Amino acid sequence: MSGLPSLRAVMLMVIAVLAVTVAAGGLVVILDGDVLKSAQEPVRKQPRPTESRPAPRLDQMVPTAEPVKDFGQGGPGITSTPPRVLAITPSAVPKRTRFALGELTHVQKVIVVDAGAVKVSGTALNLLAVDPAAFRSWTPQPVADQPAVWSALARGELVADTSAMRKFGMILGAMYQVDGGPRLRAAASAGLGLKGVDGLVSADMGKKLGFAPEVAVLLHGKSGKISESAVRKALGKGAQVVMLDAAARTAKTQQGAQQEGQQKQGQQVSVGRPGSYLELYKASATRCPGLSWTVLAAIGQVESSHGRNNGPSSAGALGPMQFMPATWKHYGVDGDGDGKSDIWSPYDAVPGAANYLCANGAGKGGEKLRKAIWFYNHSWDYVNKVMGIAAAYARTYA
Repeated sequence: MSGLPSLRAVMLMVIAVLAVTVAAGGLVVILDGDVLKSAQEPVRKQPRPTESRPAPRLDQMVPTAEPVKDFGQGGPGITSTPPRVLAITPSAVPKRTRFALGELTHVQKVIVVDAGAVKVSGTALNLLAVDPAAFRSWTPQPVADQPAVWSALARGELVADTSAMRKFGMILGAMYQVDGGPRLRAAASAGLGLKGVDGLVSADMGKKLGFAPEVAVLLHGKSGKISESAVRKALGKGAQVVMLDAAARTAKTQQGAQQEGQQKQGQQVSVGRPGSYLELYKASATRCPGLSWTVLAAIGQVESSHGRNNGPSSAGALGPMQFMPATWKHYGVDGDGDGKSDIWSPYDAVPGAANYLCANGAGKGGEKLRKAIWFYNHSWDYVNKVMGIAAAYARTYA
């Protein structure tokens, strides 16, 4: 039919339309009935591999970034006076009771703090809510001397006891959703020397969590000398009393017990940041319930080989997770609590990637996850590559 345009003419028209669309700098894709309009970002071409040998394991690779800037340096003036007795009372401890406790033989210091229990995914954690400045000397010397611990508390984060981290499988730097409450970041772990206490939060955070005010009492004095019966008499019925210096009251010599306690107090304090890329990916994935850490690890491998090729790319993407600066402004986070969101820092970039993926539905899994990865870099080949690497990580680190 002579009235219809020729095949050649139709093809030329299609090419012209495509040229105008590309020149406009945008792209519209229809997926399962959804119209998804991309950001004004070009598809980032992935660099060709420069190594023939396998990459190191994620648990052997340590992220690098500037040190966290903390306030409240330790040193002279911060002298540990660890508690010998911990007691929990049914109601707030009145002032007259505090004075009575302070007058007991061998008692040198008394402090009263808030306390409560929270549930994280159904798991109960017993916490004390403290004023960081006032409570600092009540912890073992290595903890008192670590500024990052007290900076974390001041920011409203969780300082967990080392035994609780192991018992509940908690990850340093991970976010934990309190049932019916806020999210808490496990910013540090240390041996607190408080039997039955799983961690510390700030007094302000304790109020948000609805903790009971002034129900936890700690006493300091000569090890093994404070009378348990006198403490119970002063606090009255219903008080739970734990003798934290029980080792000094056994048949062992007091000197031997003190040496044992000093060894326990000398344990390492872990603060601030995950120690490897494996831990970093796992911790960051907790910001997006339902997102597997393996997806973040796969993106990190494709984008920068886990921080070994941080760009800038030909498209202008920056950092270990190759964010475009405009995208980072909206989705970047301060992942390590140093007071800034740094596109170049893996401790910010990896949780920022989790934040961006989650905003696009990655936590829902399935096709939603694939679409979220497509938003990260507008290429279905990229999506397939990431998913393939993620599956490989799941097999390797199962």
